[in-house]
Amino acid sequence: MTTSDTSDRSVAEDSLAWLTMALTPTLGPRRIHDAMRHLERPAALFSLSLTELESLSIPASAAQFLFDGKGRQVAEQQQMRAAESGAQILCFGDELYPERLREIYDPPPVLWLRGDARLLSLPSIAVVGTRHPTPYGSGMAEMLARDLALRGVLILSGMARGVDTAAHKGALAAQRPTAAIWGTGVDVVYPKENRKLADDILATGGVIASELPLGTFPAPQNFPRRNRILSGMSVGVLVVEASEHSGTRVTARCALDQGRDVYAVPGNVTSKGSWTPNTLIKQGAQLTATWEDVWEALPSQVRLQLESTQGSASNSSAAASLLPDPALGPQEAMVLEVLQPDSALQLDEILEKLDTQMTSSEVFTALFELEMAGRVRKLPGSSYVLSF
Repeated sequence: MTTSDTSDRSVAEDSLAWLTMALTPTLGPRRIHDAMRHLERPAALFSLSLTELESLSIPASAAQFLFDGKGRQVAEQQQMRAAESGAQILCFGDELYPERLREIYDPPPVLWLRGDARLLSLPSIAVVGTRHPTPYGSGMAEMLARDLALRGVLILSGMARGVDTAAHKGALAAQRPTAAIWGTGVDVVYPKENRKLADDILATGGVIASELPLGTFPAPQNFPRRNRILSGMSVGVLVVEASEHSGTRVTARCALDQGRDVYAVPGNVTSKGSWTPNTLIKQGAQLTATWEDVWEALPSQVRLQLESTQGSASNSSAAASLLPDPALGPQEAMVLEVLQPDSALQLDEILEKLDTQMTSSEVFTALFELEMAGRVRKLPGSSYVLSF
């Protein structure tokens, strides 16, 4: 056996040890990391006596499970299942494990993946919000995700109904990869109606990730746990519509605890979906109306990294070149038809009138182009009126 073969086998055994611990009942992320820190290398786990396993401060039942070899057996079965389904297993000790995620208090010992694992280390923004957004909320999520994706920012979300779905669609509209962090196994699509979205994410070079083993079905407790991964992988969290008791608040709280930036899209104060973002803004979150609001608040080293791969995206002229041609097109014409010179229309009203003809993202783009061309004026309160 060559030195290379020996090294590969050593790495494989270390990864198997992490997976074994992750699949051992009653062990959570913190307890696993604490135990692994006591070992010279992860694979040493397999040669410990029962007494030595118990000395790792793990429950007696977990120590017995490991000593009997049941943990290794379950881990090897999970590896085989992953190989058969085309999934990957990324362990904490692997080179591709996201560095930002390593920094949080309780990083998952193992991630199951479908797609390109390298994406998880790119500068990213997690876009989160309610499962029942208004047209304004879904439109803003889609527009901001699209515009940020065009500037090289990876869009993270949970692929839930509502804001999450709109965010992923925005990145896909920009023809850029996006990452979905699931609260199920990566082989269990949830919600089921997002199966095509999952396929589109993978087809566009994106990635789906979860800390849960293959075959794990939706359970209420899985989704709050998932939120710390969304915020942990990201540079910042962008909140778009969420009620007072929404799970989105958990993600925002995680972001603050992890030292991540928080951005929030302001909303109508009479709408219950505006409670969380408006409150976050009062507490110091970055008020966000356009992609520039996020871009300007990014850490300088992150902006430099993005600009080095995308060109000077923060430059206004370069940014303009990324948007559709300013010439009046059919979509701009449709928007002009519903606007009036003497009566302003709220954004929600415009979206409703064009619901069967244009997507919210197309409406936002058309309004932007018309405003830049001087054909439309934007008034306070997200209202629009013809300027001629």
